[in-house]
Amino acid sequence: MKALVLYESLFGNTEAVAKAIADGLAPFGEVAIAQVGEAPRALAAEADLVVVGGPTHGHGMSKPASRRQPNATVFATGVWEWLEGLPKAPGRVAAFDTRFDKPRWLTGSAAVHIARRLRRTGYQVVVPPESFFVEHTGGPLCEGEADRARRWGAQLGQRVAAAENLSR
Repeated sequence: MKALVLYESLFGNTEAVAKAIADGLAPFGEVAIAQVGEAPRALAAEADLVVVGGPTHGHGMSKPASRRQPNATVFATGVWEWLEGLPKAPGRVAAFDTRFDKPRWLTGSAAVHIARRLRRTGYQVVVPPESFFVEHTGGPLCEGEADRARRWGAQLGQRVAAAENLSR
């Protein structure tokens, strides 16, 4: 299996989750990880699984205006922009986000929006969107969240590997 984990991270929390997910996926095949602005969209077509994540801002994905925060790393291309130019494809995908540990109706979820956009582009969302929790806007991750992300990555890898074995 070839997996690609893409993330947008302003304070390093979503990047930490992406790395943990990649660690969980590693036993199942080749895993590449990159910030979305550094990943050519063509890479997504070459992967058996694409995992995309970003921070939750204003109940959804970050946008250029919401990325302008003190002490944040600002990228020209975030998940929102990267998804806009993604060609239609039949690949497998999963979505994750970082947000506060409060009810989703209150915080929103970038992962839900990411999954919806990927589904509309023709991708097969293989698991429900997943949220990983931060203590504050700038972090850190809540205790145990990196381990939970690693386990989620492993479960995702198992699911995709099983699906690939069935299709052979």
